[in-house]
Amino acid sequence: MFGRVKRIHFIGIGGIGMSGIALVLKNLGFKVTGSDIRASDSVLMLRRQRIKVYRGHRPENIGNADVVVYTSAIGDDNIELLAARARKIPAIPRAEMLAELMRMKVGIAVTGTHGKTTTTSLIGAILEAGGLDPTVVIGGRLMATGENYRLGESEYMVVEADESDASFLHLTPAFVVITNIEREHLDFYHDLDEIKSAFMKFVDRIPFWGSLIINSDHPNNQALISVAKKRMITYALYNSGDLVGYDVNWSDWSTTFAVSYHGRRLGKIRIPLPGNHNVQNCLAAIALGLELGISFTQIKKGLKDFPGVHRRMEKVGEVRGALFFDDYGHHPTEIAATLATFRNRFKKNRIIACFQPHRYTRVYHLINSFARSFYNADVVLVTEIYPAGEKPIPGISGKVLAQRLESEHPDVRFVGDVRNLNKVIKGMVKPGDVVITLGAGDITSVARRLCGMV
Repeated sequence: MFGRVKRIHFIGIGGIGMSGIALVLKNLGFKVTGSDIRASDSVLMLRRQRIKVYRGHRPENIGNADVVVYTSAIGDDNIELLAARARKIPAIPRAEMLAELMRMKVGIAVTGTHGKTTTTSLIGAILEAGGLDPTVVIGGRLMATGENYRLGESEYMVVEADESDASFLHLTPAFVVITNIEREHLDFYHDLDEIKSAFMKFVDRIPFWGSLIINSDHPNNQALISVAKKRMITYALYNSGDLVGYDVNWSDWSTTFAVSYHGRRLGKIRIPLPGNHNVQNCLAAIALGLELGISFTQIKKGLKDFPGVHRRMEKVGEVRGALFFDDYGHHPTEIAATLATFRNRFKKNRIIACFQPHRYTRVYHLINSFARSFYNADVVLVTEIYPAGEKPIPGISGKVLAQRLESEHPDVRFVGDVRNLNKVIKGMVKPGDVVITLGAGDITSVARRLCGMV
């Protein structure tokens, strides 16, 4: 595989997508090294797997690498990337390396604005239960193993396909799952039409013998459904579809629902996950499993004990009668779905949502949608924006967002630096409270510290 390439260096190896690919390659026998500016949980995990990770970026880090892989988070002026190009070492984006891995397999790609990580993980669980032993690369860490990959021996490879910068167009999967399409990543795309166009191009990459699995509940998906010329399976919870979920019941932190396929009832499914959005994620995975010939009994088995994904409504602790959860949600739709799920579960509890906005561009484009997404929280604490490498936009800040939220919500408080949350929460939390930290930045570390400080 890869001919004479033996040594691979990753610039920005700590990224959740980068680290999964690095671990797969390491387990395939390649010599893998990497560099990152932060000693994140992913970096610590890589080091436990005996992968050399350098702190910071320096030209000498690339050593005698045969190829360099870089994340889209680094700029063209990165000193390691410049050094690789000066030495004529091939340097490729993460998505291209993922495409090379998929080229040797029957690729299954999961994409969409929301639900990619959970759906990819659910598909992996179903294929494993069905005896298909897949390789899986996800954009999160499974609760059961703490890892963001699974190395299988079969021909199947399941990956989370990143639409944020259209890099998923490097991939050539046989099966594509599309969860939903919304206005997002408007730092890269001009508008929703351009986003839909990118998804259509991705669908066009499916070979004649492959399939498209797509959510027919979502209105923006309908544009693809109406014009896609591929074999297609639609799934739905609220609308009509080839695969339909119904009779949804929540019990504590689990959900049961019935499933029909082409009008024939298949039976009931129980998942250890709450929320209708997770039912939709499961329907996508079930549809893919059926398409691959996995029996409904095996599908039920794969879903019954699904361990969940790190930072997806993850319970991180309980202190003095207050419950603490952490969630990756950073888009208005995700936040609204998460808080609705918590309100359904904790009807009489005070819900405190701690939100770290992610990227100035996202707040700029979606500020009005954010204002409406915290309806089910009793208290909203807003921190300053996590820039994720972006430069500030005049007139856009965490304080401005908090002021906009105040027009839609009775109790919004701006706390400034995310580190201030510890003190603020400590001073206000009471027994019975449910505290949820939300965001794609470094607020997750605060969630863990909160449990030790309250």
